[in-house]
Amino acid sequence: MASLASFIKRVRKKSSFCQKNTNPLRFGCLGAARIAPDALLQPALYHEDVIVVAVAARSAQRATTFGKQWGIAKTYGGPDAYERLVNDPDVDAIYNPLPNSLHFEWTLKALAAGKHVLCEKPMADTAEEARAMFNLAEEKGLILLEAWQPQFHPAIHRVKAIVDEGLLGKIVSLHAYIGVWGWLFFIKNDIRFNYDLGGGALMDMGPYPINLMRYITSSSPTVERSFAITRSQDIDRLTDTDLIYGENIPAKMVLDSDMDGWGPFNLLPRMPKTVLRITCERGTVEIHNFVLPHIWHSITVIPKNGHSWTEKAYKPTEGRGEEWWSAYRFQLEAFVDKVRGRDPRCWRTPEESIDEMRIIDEIYTKAGLPLRPQSDFSL
Repeated sequence: MASLASFIKRVRKKSSFCQKNTNPLRFGCLGAARIAPDALLQPALYHEDVIVVAVAARSAQRATTFGKQWGIAKTYGGPDAYERLVNDPDVDAIYNPLPNSLHFEWTLKALAAGKHVLCEKPMADTAEEARAMFNLAEEKGLILLEAWQPQFHPAIHRVKAIVDEGLLGKIVSLHAYIGVWGWLFFIKNDIRFNYDLGGGALMDMGPYPINLMRYITSSSPTVERSFAITRSQDIDRLTDTDLIYGENIPAKMVLDSDMDGWGPFNLLPRMPKTVLRITCERGTVEIHNFVLPHIWHSITVIPKNGHSWTEKAYKPTEGRGEEWWSAYRFQLEAFVDKVRGRDPRCWRTPEESIDEMRIIDEIYTKAGLPLRPQSDFSL
């Protein structure tokens, strides 16, 4: 009951807004995407130094409707909508939630126009594209961040702290699983399953466990083996991958975007879940729902000798942040700090994002699938 009351409190609180600074960071939203409200629009309501001033969509009607719904004063619609948004002098930063295949082109255009960019994950379709994007950001002296929000949430920091404390000894192995009901989570003809748009289960779900295991181990992995089941030619619906992190730490990663099979007694389908298990010399640590830890999560520590316990971490132990902040709000806090020349409490480096794409490229290659189509766009 206490957990339910805490959940309701967090959900109700996050709908609030605050008084804005006199000169807030002005965002433009590049596309009226389904992820935009959670990832930017709601967090911006209760960040005193952020305001969303413009949105662009290929459909003028969609841009207008989206703008009215979220109180965005300026809307751009039509075939040149994105171009007009990135060149708007009243916009300081761009949020790019476009399909994966368009991240490269429109992030480069935004950077060329002098805008900071918060780009949805995965950063690009290939490691080569990601490297080019960060090179341009560095050349322009602008902030470019891949929006992998779990890394900014206190729950993820707590898991790493438990491992780093050394009570359980060194890491022995890792196991990550994400399984969802495709028919429930993905709309018909979802762009996640369009090869030309950079689709695939690995592209959509892979960054979560890849990045989390990289963060926990403070190391970059090599890909030992990968197997994929496809829903159509070159589009994976399930991947089963073996990786090696750090000093010979084996890791298993299973991503199932169209989970089938039945639970006990074959009465109900298996329940969707996301879980990471970290096996150490003297016990294990598990975190459930590492994808969206702000909605709900649990961290369970199971020592080999002694009693197990479960805990949660919604509020940071130091620095700004409230229990009701979403992972996206913590991410926005870090982005604004970086733009304003302050040191954020945590950060995701260009090297991490580029390496993520290198790993995804290797997994596809090991599974016998082609890399996602590389953009032919050039500034």
